[in-house]
Amino acid sequence: MSTEGRFAAKNSHRDQPAYGLAEAARYLKLPPATLRAWTFGRPYPTASGEGHFPPLIRPASSRPPLLSFSNLIEAHVLRALRTEHGVSVKAVRDAARFAERKLQINRLLLSQELRTKAGDIFLDRYGELINLSASGQLAMRHVLDAHLRRVVWEHKLPIRLYPFVSGQPADATMPIAIDPRIAFGRPVVASRGVSTAAIVARIDAGEPLPEVAADYELSQEEVEHAVLYERAA
Repeated sequence: MSTEGRFAAKNSHRDQPAYGLAEAARYLKLPPATLRAWTFGRPYPTASGEGHFPPLIRPASSRPPLLSFSNLIEAHVLRALRTEHGVSVKAVRDAARFAERKLQINRLLLSQELRTKAGDIFLDRYGELINLSASGQLAMRHVLDAHLRRVVWEHKLPIRLYPFVSGQPADATMPIAIDPRIAFGRPVVASRGVSTAAIVARIDAGEPLPEVAADYELSQEEVEHAVLYERAA
């Protein structure tokens, strides 16, 4: 087996069912209904009754509905495409298939090549399909780049996500991480691997912030980021 093959096998937990929809939506700061539509499709009215948009993301498990770490990455990338009009499901699917065929890429939303030529082809096609202006496409490219900088790849596979913390600018430091190899893939403070949920539980129990920070050998700012991340709507 090749080195990349061994790495993929060793890290197959990236594709294991691990997150409920509500949990994943909270981690990614997405409305649960939006994430459900992306992963399980949604109905739409037709002249003859009702149709159904197929999902953009293939969930790790349908029954029960559970997502994998790879699904989180795909949803994180899709999050970058949200405009005031939301994501056009059909246009994203068509644009992704167009780029995948052109460059022979499987699962484009998980591809590191989105940062280069594949991303340009995908966004150009998507912009055409939704009639996005040139300035709109430029802005979307910037937002997509900001999202992709928060994904760490190894052997062309995503291995870690630094989700956004509410109130942070897109190019801010990235104190919180989601890594399927740490804490069962739950959010942690990146510098120490300490669960953000554990930190918030101690703060809510009345423990002073400086004491919590000292116990975990974290800065007070890192503890504050953990609280902001966990408590953001």
